Amino acid sequence: QVQFVESGGGLVQPGGSLRLSCAAPGSIFKIYDMGWFRQAPGKQRELVASVTIGGSTKYADSVKGRFTISRDNAKNTVYLQMTTLKPEDTAMYYCNSARGIFRWGQGTQVTVSS
Repeated sequence: QVQFVESGGGLVQPGGSLRLSCAAPGSIFKIYDMGWFRQAPGKQRELVASVTIGGSTKYADSVKGRFTISRDNAKNTVYLQMTTLKPEDTAMYYCNSARGIFRWGQGTQVTVSS
């Protein structure tokens, strides 16, 4: 059963930074584009960043210039470096294939608050 394990979330003040990590099954990581998603209370889950197998990246307008997605193909791990965090970035963050077709992991909570 596919399982993603997200980590690195926490409580941070506005303007702060966090780095999220996601360990993915190798069978998935090697052949799929990967994405970071987030879901805030009462809102739908949204894709915030994606990275292809080759390393090309795309970002939602709301995070462009502040978030950086990357992948380490040797470690089957995808990262999300988040800077200049805002209260509206508060959400549960998940990784999955870029199309979100696999079972969701437990996610990692990011809370931006003073």
